[in-house]
Amino acid sequence: MIDTPSLVDQYCHGVLRTELGLGTFEAHLGRAAGPPAPGTTFFDTQTGFAVRRWCPPLLGLEPHCAPARYLARRRELGVVESGRRLLRGSGITTYLVDTGLPGDLTAPGELAAAGAAEAHEIVRLELLAGRVADTSGTVETFLAQLAGAVHGAAASAVAFTSVAGAGAALAFAPDPPGPGEVRGAAARWLESRALARAATPSTAVGPREGGGGVDPVLLRHLLWSAVATGLPLQLHAGPGDPRRRIDRTDPALLTDFVRATAGLGTDVVLLHGYPYHRHAAHLAGAFPHVYADLGPALAHTGARAAEVLAEFLELAPFGKLLFSSGGRALPELHVVGARVFGDALARVLGGWVGDGAWSLRDAERVAGMIAAGNARRVYGLAGGG
Repeated sequence: MIDTPSLVDQYCHGVLRTELGLGTFEAHLGRAAGPPAPGTTFFDTQTGFAVRRWCPPLLGLEPHCAPARYLARRRELGVVESGRRLLRGSGITTYLVDTGLPGDLTAPGELAAAGAAEAHEIVRLELLAGRVADTSGTVETFLAQLAGAVHGAAASAVAFTSVAGAGAALAFAPDPPGPGEVRGAAARWLESRALARAATPSTAVGPREGGGGVDPVLLRHLLWSAVATGLPLQLHAGPGDPRRRIDRTDPALLTDFVRATAGLGTDVVLLHGYPYHRHAAHLAGAFPHVYADLGPALAHTGARAAEVLAEFLELAPFGKLLFSSGGRALPELHVVGARVFGDALARVLGGWVGDGAWSLRDAERVAGMIAAGNARRVYGLAGGG
């Protein structure tokens, strides 16, 4: 048996503080822009089946119980107690939390308290720029305050992240933009925000939901500013998220950017690469400073996760792969991410041990690296090498 007793969740979000009905809960299981098709349910997905397998026992129910029964038990316990039981049953001991999503989600400290774990913040660059813009006047003031905000965030965060989507090819150009380009981009972006505010004065104006919508040249400036801090930089790669109007990019488009950042002292972590996970793993193998996130690639494939994990292990050195749950809103997604990962890892590595291809000692060592050790090293956490 290959165990992963300690997990560092290197990319996730907080969980909702509110009670959820069947429809609202189900909406968070799917990745579609709207409700399920008439007569269907998002419980009939690999993620939905994984929730029903792994989560009911943590709330005192049998595995695979009906969704209505599970949610009734969840309501009986209450959102706080059910969240506490689920998070503490996940096996995750450290959370790295992207605080850039909108909604009534728990902050890193709250997630840590509920899960009896540690938590650290990941700062989303687009949201940071939006907050600075809301308190800035001129372009010069905005750029000066933005530089200070990036520097200040680097003092307490463990990483920066970006959802760079629309205009990604321009944002990921292999060199930073010049001062004139940055001023022009900042002026355009601030003007567009002012026009939007004038058109809808009762609505807060910021980046698009989830953090998109920053001028691509300005985003390029932000990415290179983050690189200059030396903190790890997490980049979303793979299909977009239609719910949040985020258009992500094939990892192949990142090749010039990661090549240009080699040797600068900043690690680049490719997030959410599925179904382009093989290319993400290839980049992790080709560049010493590039790492690949296993994350939702496993959680979303559920019972097929072992096959997907084996594909990562075909291409990337084992010291370049990082576990994450990618969980957000529902504590069940943190549980599913952790349990599916552990099950897939045990199946793949255990199979190789059984075949005589690996020793048990090596399998246990690699499992510990992917589950926690690699993340502790990359993010400078306690216990890292």
